[in-house]
Amino acid sequence: MFDTRHSITLLFNANKVYDRQVIEGIGHYLQSSKVDWDIYLEEDFLCRLENIQDWAGDGIIADFDDIDIQRALEHSDIPVVGVGGSYQNPEDYPKTPYIATDNYAIVKAAFEHLRHRGLERFAYYGVPTDQHHRWANERELAIRQITKEEGYELQCYRGHTTHPETWQYSMNRLTDWIQSLPTPIGIVAVTDSRARHVLQACDHLGIEVPDRISVIGIDDDDIARHLSRISLSSVTQGCFEMGYRAAKLLHKRLNNIDVRGKKIMIPPVGVASRQSTDFKSLKDANVIQAMHFIRQYATKGIKVEQVTDYVGISRSNLENRFQAERGHSIHTEIHNEKLTRACKMLEETSVSPAEIANICGYPSLQYMYAVFKKHFNQTPKSYRESVINSQKRVANF
Repeated sequence: MFDTRHSITLLFNANKVYDRQVIEGIGHYLQSSKVDWDIYLEEDFLCRLENIQDWAGDGIIADFDDIDIQRALEHSDIPVVGVGGSYQNPEDYPKTPYIATDNYAIVKAAFEHLRHRGLERFAYYGVPTDQHHRWANERELAIRQITKEEGYELQCYRGHTTHPETWQYSMNRLTDWIQSLPTPIGIVAVTDSRARHVLQACDHLGIEVPDRISVIGIDDDDIARHLSRISLSSVTQGCFEMGYRAAKLLHKRLNNIDVRGKKIMIPPVGVASRQSTDFKSLKDANVIQAMHFIRQYATKGIKVEQVTDYVGISRSNLENRFQAERGHSIHTEIHNEKLTRACKMLEETSVSPAEIANICGYPSLQYMYAVFKKHFNQTPKSYRESVINSQKRVANF
């Protein structure tokens, strides 16, 4: 019923979202195929290479973005499948079978997302160049190439490697760079982590996101995206598919199928669009200020008077400006922001409608029900069910 039992080692640092999703894809292949594998993965999710040739078992799937792992396995007698980033230079690929995330397509997706929002200025926040960030180097090459081909200038900043001792210095230099940028501008960050640095710096500087600076990251980390007040847009990599295809490739290799030199490129899944890129090409500075305040505090039960107090002009003046820029009133903007948040929570979480009503600033669950009936002719519960059913239909297509 099963293939021969094999002992398989996974060499990943699974404290990273990228590695965890790859491992999840490997697990899915195990569950959906007839392989009989014993999996070895360090209990603390860290990768250790000491004496790897002595204990690696029958096969290895490894993170080749880590140059030390790649070098340790280059001449292995054990079947190895590498997982990592793509390269523009074919000579940079390893000799082993390899599953690559398409760095060019990832960056292109981020750039196109910002451009389709109406932005015409672009910047890139990367990491310092070194051999341990080869994937980051490739993403920088990609954004430079893309913006040049499309006829745009690019403001590029690599910043500093962040440690507790250097954190404040690094953030000070980042704020210096951000203050030097023309606005409005869209920033592609090499990872979600670097994107959050930008959001934090903008918050400290009082720069409105996304009206002055729109930010998009890469990874779509479910945990990290909740760590900033403004929800982060991000490109979702095809990590799950990478893990699945890596396991399938190793399975072939263990069955003596020749896969030497095999390279498989995996495109990104898409862009998860959130507040940090909800750019609407506003020109009125007072409306931009008001929008920034509403995005931050709409769910706290704010009234129109609090918005006008924050901006510092009369209600009639701001209402006229809002009508000219947005086509509706300040009250409607507050209402729309709360409704958008509620819909997102119903779509993306399992939080109860009663709790969502409280979180989104509705006076009661009954009030939120009335709002949903008016806008969607559905209750919040039926709205959530219709979204889930729609997602199932797409998945089964």
